[in-house]
Amino acid sequence: MTGRWVIIATDRAKRPNDFVRQPVPFPSARICPFDYGNEQKTPPEILAYRNSGGRDQPGWRVRVVPSKFPALGIEGELSRQGEGMYDKMSGIGAHEVIIESPDHAATFSEMAERQIEEVFWAFKERVNDLKRDRRFRCIILFKNHGDAAGATLEHGHSQLIALPVIPKRVKEEMDGAKLFYDLKERCIFCDILRQESASGSRMVTETDRFIVLEPYAPRFPFETWILPKRHESHFEDADAATLQNLAWVMRSTMRKIDKTLERPAYNFIVHSAPLQEPELPHYHWRLEIMPKLTKVAGFEWGTGFYINPTPPEESARFLREAGLG
Repeated sequence: MTGRWVIIATDRAKRPNDFVRQPVPFPSARICPFDYGNEQKTPPEILAYRNSGGRDQPGWRVRVVPSKFPALGIEGELSRQGEGMYDKMSGIGAHEVIIESPDHAATFSEMAERQIEEVFWAFKERVNDLKRDRRFRCIILFKNHGDAAGATLEHGHSQLIALPVIPKRVKEEMDGAKLFYDLKERCIFCDILRQESASGSRMVTETDRFIVLEPYAPRFPFETWILPKRHESHFEDADAATLQNLAWVMRSTMRKIDKTLERPAYNFIVHSAPLQEPELPHYHWRLEIMPKLTKVAGFEWGTGFYINPTPPEESARFLREAGLG
């Protein structure tokens, strides 16, 4: 899709226990603004799924609030202008935090499937609400877990950032997928699903709705993709049965990663088509999980290449052998 090369450095191949282990420590007991009873320490909630209580009170299961330190602001007009040969625009967007559970220490590998499903429902509901704002063209849903992955709070949470532009990396992937479709009249992701299902060497898990795999040219060791079998370009269009199965798949995958790599820091990202696009025949949403096991250094910054010391076939085998379906 993107023309990016990856070096699979088999001469320095690493098994899971060869990496420097930096397990995410168990959360401390210090005061946390995301905990029950501290609702007034966050901006007023936008969305909450509750057992009891009113807005900004205990009793919630999942809670969405604006970021206290937003990357972009939702108020104002979207203005674009030139400054000589350069371009600039106002910093319009939305930045929200999805607090995944009232349990301070809960992780995706430990949470009940229904709780994870509700997190995905919150993702879907917020995207569908924000896409009505025509200023926004793309939404990035992501999670940083652990200090090494950029998390600043221990309490489990994901984030959503709505952007007034389509990021360059998203555009490169969209353009590459469109070029493949124009040449072959097939979705490249659907082709990946068929090939990986038939081969099996990079497969981790398969259900009736999802395939979990290690991609052919992963940038990082144990980079893992979760792909829906049904062709859909927008995550927010996923139906109830799909989100229910995704919750099981996510919990199973994170349990495998935690067992194999001893609870590593990780990032996950939901890749979905830009907001204002219709259903696209050439694009397919997916979820990427990237454990933080190696560092991006000078060679990667200078070339755009990545060096991965673990072949994806090996990563897939280790995760399959972890069991924990």
